Amino acid sequence: MDETHQKIIDATMSLIRDKGYVATTTKDIAKKAGVNECTLFRKFNSKKDIVLCGVEQEKWRGNLTPEIFADVKWELQPDLEMFMTKYMERITPDFVKLSIGLRAPQIYEETAPLVMKVPQAFLSSLTEYFQEMERKGKLPQMDIECLALTIFSSTFGYTFLQASFDKELFEIGRDQYIKQSVATFIRGIEEWGDS
Repeated sequence: MDETHQKIIDATMSLIRDKGYVATTTKDIAKKAGVNECTLFRKFNSKKDIVLCGVEQEKWRGNLTPEIFADVKWELQPDLEMFMTKYMERITPDFVKLSIGLRAPQIYEETAPLVMKVPQAFLSSLTEYFQEMERKGKLPQMDIECLALTIFSSTFGYTFLQASFDKELFEIGRDQYIKQSVATFIRGIEEWGDS
């Protein structure tokens, strides 16, 4: 891929992040990339083609894979804090906005499997972690899938709200939120185990 291809992809993806797929025109893309529309269509068949090339690139994905969650200590508090922190480090407000822009009906069928890799990596890694914690006797028998979904929802919710409203809705910092959320989650598990 040459430099012009990459400029077009970068321009397209950043415009979709900022304006959405439908509002992004090939004219906008050409202008932002510093090329004319003819060049754009010599390099790519369509706007959709550019987007599909973009979502395949690591720089335009959340880059969340199960390997990043491998550094576990087999203790709930530091491990859950690590899971949430790693997610929030990679799933930036820009990525959240881009993934919203990629949900347009015209491209959703093609982009959804790629966007869904992020929650799938988080949920599968967390589910496997909880299963092993249960085997080790460090978790009471519970609905593991529900536990993983609870942590994911909390992590995603904070990330989404931060991307959407920055500090207009809340001022709780990421680290404080993670620590308090994990502490609350662990207290709930302890109470469950005691009942």
